[in-house]
Amino acid sequence: MLNIILRILGLILIAIAIYLVARKSFRSANTTVPGVKKAPSQKKTVITLIGAGVLCILFSLAFTIIPTGYTGVRVTFGQVEERTLNNGINFQLPLIQEIVLVNNKQQDIKFNENTISSETSERNTVNFQGITVTYQINPQKSAWIYANVTNYEAGLVNESLVASAIKTTSKTLSPNDCTNRSIIEPKAKDNIQKSLDEKYGPEVVYVNKVVINNASFDTEYDEKIAKKQQAQIDYETQQIENKKNIEKAEADAAVTKTNAQAEADAKVIEAQAEADANRIISDSIDENVLRNRYYETWNGQLPTTIVGSDAMSSILISPESVSTNSSAVDTGNPSANNTGNSTSTTSDSNGATT
Repeated sequence: MLNIILRILGLILIAIAIYLVARKSFRSANTTVPGVKKAPSQKKTVITLIGAGVLCILFSLAFTIIPTGYTGVRVTFGQVEERTLNNGINFQLPLIQEIVLVNNKQQDIKFNENTISSETSERNTVNFQGITVTYQINPQKSAWIYANVTNYEAGLVNESLVASAIKTTSKTLSPNDCTNRSIIEPKAKDNIQKSLDEKYGPEVVYVNKVVINNASFDTEYDEKIAKKQQAQIDYETQQIENKKNIEKAEADAAVTKTNAQAEADAKVIEAQAEADANRIISDSIDENVLRNRYYETWNGQLPTTIVGSDAMSSILISPESVSTNSSAVDTGNPSANNTGNSTSTTSDSNGATT
């Protein structure tokens, strides 16, 4: 900006000097009157203005201000110096040297018009569109790039290099990964960086980001993908349904098992209670209890026939009880003493009584 101001100022001073010369010439030609003294000469003023104007222009050509984000390359009669100039004021010889600015900011180069066709790892055709590469020139390599790369501003990162790197990337990816920007973009960035390093050398150009707006397949493949996705959805749905059925069956089995266990436990408890009751009853029964039970249920009549040597004991009546009962019967029935009505009891060798 300062250079431009000085140049404009120099041109203004020179224009004023020319104006004064022209005005003086015009007046001299039209106001010449005999006997009238001429005005003082303005030659000194004109020379001063012209000299000041020329100095301003020359001084504006003697330095260049390099702004932030740029570096400078000094060129002397077409020879590029290897040293890169930093930000600020840098001096040069007017009309002999020139300082060229090189942009070291992040720059975007877009490839929107052409489509890059490639293949996936499964040999499916895929088309990439709307590619943007963000790159940055290493400030220390500005002089080298200016000296060695023709039209570096437009051709440093060219379309053929980007297309080759993207094709290399897509051939290593599956169809699903080729359409996944979070997968293909970082890999494309790495391959473009590798190609630039091979072409210009390491640490000359940095690739910061790659954006691929669209990746599409042909119609036939899209239909296959749609069917595959629908099959996957159906499979996942069936898996969910199967899982629900298994969980329900397991829950029903658990309920059945729980109910069966509860029923078995109840039976065990019931059997245990019954066993405990029988044990208590068994422990409480003795000869006296059985005799009392027999007496409670006996109708007072003796059996007419008893077989076996232990016949008397099987009815739980001792001989003393029988005698007592017989006496009681005889006393109550005098006709029992009748000889004709008496009944004799004999026992044979087998113990049978009649």
